[in-house]
Amino acid sequence: MAEDPYKVLGVAREATPEAIKKAYRKLARQNHPDLNPGKPEAEARFKAAASAHDLLSDPDRRARFDLV
Repeated sequence: MAEDPYKVLGVAREATPEAIKKAYRKLARQNHPDLNPGKPEAEARFKAAASAHDLLSDPDRRARFDLV
């Protein structure tokens, strides 16, 4: 992942799982490709948010990422 997932979602490193989920859902609603047809930048932001959420929502993967 090229970008910091915390920055992508706009949350602090100490964010709770609930805060991460809330930030992801907000970004997903704003940038969903079905709501932004013909806007590849919105689709890219949606995919980045989904990838960041995938990494940060798994406690083991998040712990490994935080060690780096």
